[in-house]
Amino acid sequence: MRRAVVAVMGVLLCALAPSVSLAQCTANGAPANCSVPGSVSMTAGRVVRLQMSAGSTALTPPTTGDFDAGFNATGGPTLTVSANAPWTLHIRSASAVWTATNTSPTVPARTNKPAADLQWSIASGGGFAALTTSDANLVAGSATASNATTLYFQTVYDWALDTPGNYSLSIVLTLTSP
Repeated sequence: MRRAVVAVMGVLLCALAPSVSLAQCTANGAPANCSVPGSVSMTAGRVVRLQMSAGSTALTPPTTGDFDAGFNATGGPTLTVSANAPWTLHIRSASAVWTATNTSPTVPARTNKPAADLQWSIASGGGFAALTTSDANLVAGSATASNATTLYFQTVYDWALDTPGNYSLSIVLTLTSP
């Protein structure tokens, strides 16, 4: 009995409700024109893009002069940011130490070379900061179609510690738009 009452009430409500009319236009005769106003809407979210000129950088192999100086420098990739809102680009190391592979049968590669032995800057001549496993602000900006920044590296060397070997370190670049 209860179902029948609900069904009858639903039919009754539909019959009493005013009809919904879509925008219409009628034109007669020749020439005939008809226009109906309408609107569109959209929501644009935050959009950010990071492009790198190269996915990896081969650091300059050290010379005796580099060991004497304690470092050498290498130009890194160009990082290009496009964003429709303010943004920040961060840099960090993926691990606390470099990966080391032996190249000499008598001297093992240094397995505890710290990530801090790779320093970074956005200026070729200085202001280098040691790489850590925590995000560091690399560069920030406002909405832009293209903001290019070149990354520079400085590798720290020590005669007594940096033994022969192949060394690699993964870095992480993170683009955020709060």
